[in-house]
Amino acid sequence: MPRKFEAELVGNYLIVWEPEKGSELYRLGFYGKPLGIAKPKTADFDVPLILDLMEGLYLKEKGIIEVYVGKDKRKVTSEELKSKARVIYEDFDLKYFVYRDLRDNNLIVTPGIKFGCDFAVYKQGPGLEHAPYLVSVKRAEDEISADEIVKAGRLATTVRKRFIIAVPRSEGKIDYLIFRWFKA
Repeated sequence: MPRKFEAELVGNYLIVWEPEKGSELYRLGFYGKPLGIAKPKTADFDVPLILDLMEGLYLKEKGIIEVYVGKDKRKVTSEELKSKARVIYEDFDLKYFVYRDLRDNNLIVTPGIKFGCDFAVYKQGPGLEHAPYLVSVKRAEDEISADEIVKAGRLATTVRKRFIIAVPRSEGKIDYLIFRWFKA
């Protein structure tokens, strides 16, 4: 198991202040973003690493990071992180369940907001490939119109990705609906 890293909770983000440790954590699975570097070409950077609450919670639950707040370095619990994340993310628990499943299956998961979805998912990682999948998380009872599917499909096709709808079920499983587009 990798050694534990320290991250400070600052606002809605976690910051690994020591660049060397941030680089090491980034290398473990493309976690976070180096401060001021939009698309890192290497894991060797000399700036702090910024984690969002979802990946920070995942790393905390895996025992990889310890989270603290303030000058006295008060430890932050997983429940505190979840409470904070529930305010920021719509349907956080549902999305986190999918995030955790994807990460546990050795996939690299990044925010998909620029593609209009919840996650962009990689097999190898950013910088090594373009994300082959876009994932939107939906409840089983959600209605999805044909227009929404066509829009998502057009976007995914334009950026050469496969569109996936993840539907968590009550018994703890997730249905992944993968759309494959073809020309008639």
